[in-house]
Amino acid sequence: MKYLLIFVFSLIFCQVSCAQKPVYQQVYEAHDGYREEAIQTRRFTLSDIEPLLLKLREQSGFSVTKLGESIEGRPIYDVSFGKGDTQVLLWSQMHGDESTATMAGLDLFNFFAADDDPFDALRDTILQNITVHFIPMLNPDGAEIFKRRNALGIDLNRDALRLQSPESQILKNIRDSLNADFGFNLHDQSTYYTAGVKKEAATISFLPPAYNYAKDINPVRERAMQMIVQLNEALQHYAKGYAGRYNDDFEPRAFGDNIQKWGTSTVLIESGGFPNDPEKQQIRKLNFMLLLTALHSIATESYKQLDRARYWEIPENERYLYDLIVRNVQKEVNDKLYTVDVGINHIEIEFENINDYFDIGSIQELGDMSTFYGYEEFDAEGMVAVPGKIYEEVQPDLDAVQKLDAKKLMREGYTTVRVRDLSGQEDVRKQLILDVTSQYSEPDHELKLNNRPNFILEEKGKPKYAVVNGFLRKL
Repeated sequence: MKYLLIFVFSLIFCQVSCAQKPVYQQVYEAHDGYREEAIQTRRFTLSDIEPLLLKLREQSGFSVTKLGESIEGRPIYDVSFGKGDTQVLLWSQMHGDESTATMAGLDLFNFFAADDDPFDALRDTILQNITVHFIPMLNPDGAEIFKRRNALGIDLNRDALRLQSPESQILKNIRDSLNADFGFNLHDQSTYYTAGVKKEAATISFLPPAYNYAKDINPVRERAMQMIVQLNEALQHYAKGYAGRYNDDFEPRAFGDNIQKWGTSTVLIESGGFPNDPEKQQIRKLNFMLLLTALHSIATESYKQLDRARYWEIPENERYLYDLIVRNVQKEVNDKLYTVDVGINHIEIEFENINDYFDIGSIQELGDMSTFYGYEEFDAEGMVAVPGKIYEEVQPDLDAVQKLDAKKLMREGYTTVRVRDLSGQEDVRKQLILDVTSQYSEPDHELKLNNRPNFILEEKGKPKYAVVNGFLRKL
């Protein structure tokens, strides 16, 4: 009885306190309770989420419809709920490797499948006033191999006119059948975009796509701009300074531009990078909050009160970020020392499936990088970059490399180990501190563009730090 009273009191307290908070704050704080735990990383396929979608058919108020099939025969689903006259269409993973909003969509489904909690009134407001249609994976063939394009090799977001692919035809058909009032085009963008000319990443970028070359603003596009003003206000409370504005040049082949042209107020949401969030789980939470904020705004028409001119206050996307910048390092050329900054990015390389991958570092810039920023930065003033050496003793496999004393070897100037058998053991490779290469390779570790970043930072002849495969290690 004691615990029942505590629960009831807590519920009443939450209902009272929640009522005093704006919707975006309520749902952001409650996200963990609706997070779909079956999906923990941004790499997954249709087979991972299809059981979750089909299970929704057991939930009252949900309709899960197969709209058609991809080129390789994978089903494409529409998850719909709500009974209002206003039609809202959302689609995610038009590009197979852009999955952040798909994760948020699964959380959104859990939110609307719940009942008897403090959000009953919010759900009822949305469900009574709008009908939601969500295509959570428009390009399942691309998602299968975690690649942008579909099995035909085309970019679906450049197929709105010819409609060459079945996936494109599906999106066009559902848009036309609904004559959707609002559309949300959900993507991921480069993690190296910044929100203007500054260090903050463009974690979320918005765009109300233009529907002609003149970039005219009619009532359809104006509604999209007002909606973005609303979403940006919410985002600033949790990622202040991390919102960007996507370039609005008209692209006549793009779906967003054409759906705007066809009469659906369309909002592009692009998920970029965020510090210490490689799997985009924090950005997933932001997407969940933004989508619920948008649905509530449409249901209550609160967006109509906002001035579209405030959209232009959002800084435009720029590209000023690197994964790591090593500043003021001394590089020796012809027995002379020169001071340079080093910009390093990481590239994901896959093995046999999309979840077996590792990062390879690459030197992307050398010189004066004072106007650029890094997710990680290090000032190597007074230190000389010495190319990393290759360990003489060839190791049989990756497990043997893991057993080596990596710190000791790096202090001796080694960054790289030759390995006889590099196959398998992908999980081991992700944990390695030392870089590895084939027993027959002769990697070039000079500090120059496009090389693998493997060097020792020495101060007065003593090793202080190592950059191994683009990752900074303190010695």
